[in-house]
Amino acid sequence: MLFSSLGAGRLAHEGGVMDMSCLPIFILLFLFPFSKSDDQLTQGKPLSPGDILISKDGVFALGFFSPANSNKSLYVGIWFYNIQESSRAIVWVANRNNPATTTSPATLAISVKSDLVLSDSEGRTLWMTKNNITADEDARASAVLLDTGNLVLRSPNGTVIWESFDHPTDTILPGMRFLLSYKGRVMGRLVAWKGPDDPSVGDFSFGLDPDLDMQMVTWHGDKLYCRISVWNGASVSGGTYPGNNSSVVYQTIVNTGDRFYLMYSVSDDSPYARIMLDYTGTMRLLTWNSYSSSWIATSERPSGGYGVYGSCGLFGYSDFTGATPTCQCLDGFEPDSMNSSRGCRRVEALKCGSKNHFLRLSGMKVPDRFLHIRNRSFDQCAAECSRNCSCTAYAYANLSSAGTLGDQTRCLVWTGELVDAWKTNNYGENLYIRLGDSPAGMDDITVWDQ
Repeated sequence: MLFSSLGAGRLAHEGGVMDMSCLPIFILLFLFPFSKSDDQLTQGKPLSPGDILISKDGVFALGFFSPANSNKSLYVGIWFYNIQESSRAIVWVANRNNPATTTSPATLAISVKSDLVLSDSEGRTLWMTKNNITADEDARASAVLLDTGNLVLRSPNGTVIWESFDHPTDTILPGMRFLLSYKGRVMGRLVAWKGPDDPSVGDFSFGLDPDLDMQMVTWHGDKLYCRISVWNGASVSGGTYPGNNSSVVYQTIVNTGDRFYLMYSVSDDSPYARIMLDYTGTMRLLTWNSYSSSWIATSERPSGGYGVYGSCGLFGYSDFTGATPTCQCLDGFEPDSMNSSRGCRRVEALKCGSKNHFLRLSGMKVPDRFLHIRNRSFDQCAAECSRNCSCTAYAYANLSSAGTLGDQTRCLVWTGELVDAWKTNNYGENLYIRLGDSPAGMDDITVWDQ
């Protein structure tokens, strides 16, 4: 998933579930007794404060809510319905930056142009959809809240003209296709809440790195905060994560050529799982535990400060293989005693024109700042790095059995310093790093004469 370097495997410090008591819980103050309780919204039946849509099997609800820190601001949102109010996580918000107020009651309605429109009693439009259809006055579009948590707006003939799954806020739900790029163009991002009780746009966001479009990252403003995952280049790749006591969460990363997207499913088809980017910048996989009546984080990044971009310095890596994460130096490097904040330094300096060797490190999430070289065999990829004195590492993947479109290989090379690598037990790939003269008896090395 998000949490793997190849879109496969589980988060590195998994091994058990985590108590969610330390995480923010969105305690909501609902200001009105609920009335309507079906799953449909039509042009003749708008939604007002106090009204609620409930999906067919009672999984999700849509209505007006006010965060715990305010009894005046009103938002339209979707939340898990069959969960006690203190744990009812909001999974989507329409008007997150433009709340209604209790002094000017708002209404969510379908316009004659088949748009969903949220407006207040003074006629101000607070939020609306924008579809591309031309509807006549006889058109009768309708909206339905599905048991997946997707709010779908349909034309009279059943054509979907807008859906909330195409416009996520801070959450990815099972079955949602989170579009990372379309025809090479980077698409939207998940954007965290501003605070635990403030659904407005916050400082942290998640999406595809526009500079290196093979990695999914979180930002703090415009600054790279955490490299969540590096895609291995396969057309379809996936992994599993522990869910609740009886389920497994599956991740799939799909590249169709035009569309590159991420999605999740749950083994028992339970909808009670979600990926959430919280206001602290942490990406979490959360599943509902009915025994403890709480949300459990089975995976998260970053974790305890480890995994924050460059947190272990140059030539260092975040090691998630132990009981608790630590910073370690790559093999062939040692802590930089002259400047510990920089990370690690070489034990033996490289000398261009001398006999160097490449040491294989397994289970690695590869470092940042790589160059992707296409259509290379393993030997050709190694040679690309070997003959360049400034090349410090390479990684290779053969994708011939992965149904990849076009190039069946993925060769990555690095020049200069290595930053932001991870090591895990359950996923990762081989990273070949360049070291000085080969010590006698060293295993897993490739020696090249310069």
